[in-house]
Amino acid sequence: MIFRQLFDKASSTYTYLLACEQNAKALLIDPVKEQLPQYLQLLRELNVTLLYAADTHTHADHITALGALRDATGCVTLMGEFTRASCVSRNLKDGEVFAVGSLSIQALYTPGHTDESFSFVLNPAHPEAVFTGDALLIRGTGRTDFQGGSAQKSWHSITQKLFQLPDDTCVYPGHDYKGWTVSTIAEEKRFNPRLAGRSEAEYVAIMAALNLPDPAMMDIAIPANLACGQG
Repeated sequence: MIFRQLFDKASSTYTYLLACEQNAKALLIDPVKEQLPQYLQLLRELNVTLLYAADTHTHADHITALGALRDATGCVTLMGEFTRASCVSRNLKDGEVFAVGSLSIQALYTPGHTDESFSFVLNPAHPEAVFTGDALLIRGTGRTDFQGGSAQKSWHSITQKLFQLPDDTCVYPGHDYKGWTVSTIAEEKRFNPRLAGRSEAEYVAIMAALNLPDPAMMDIAIPANLACGQG
């Protein structure tokens, strides 16, 4: 497998490239529009064809490259079945498995940060990694105070879905603000300060007390991302 973790400094967003070496087919997860030239360069240099571009959810802090990648490469754009982005080529159902060459990817519905958030599990038969978007961050969790977010749903998604994956499953989040690049399910169970040793009620109280400002690009990014970044 070819794997690359890419970073957009302006929004602290991670984008992930997964590609099958045998079939030269690739998937990009959570691409950022401003980084389109970088993605196209990487695809050329690795000599792989972009089969799919996927967003874990409708982002509020950057504009997605889904539409631009589809125009540039002819790829199929993917989001979960509850997205309100009508421009997406294919909507994934909870538990649905799709192939990227010889790679197997499972879509997992993990609402809480938004009401349409999905995560993606690599090789669900024997999970190797999970790409969590903002559902689960390294030593943190995504905010739950807009876009249909719910601290209760976030708790359930993390404890009843993500934390049911094997402990050695690598966790690759959609963002990081401290320089962390990867974690594991075991680490987050033990060391995530919002979750480790907490009850659901305690978690809900923590999330309610965050009082975070709206993302700077929220009013621009959400409408644009509902049009796959081409609004």
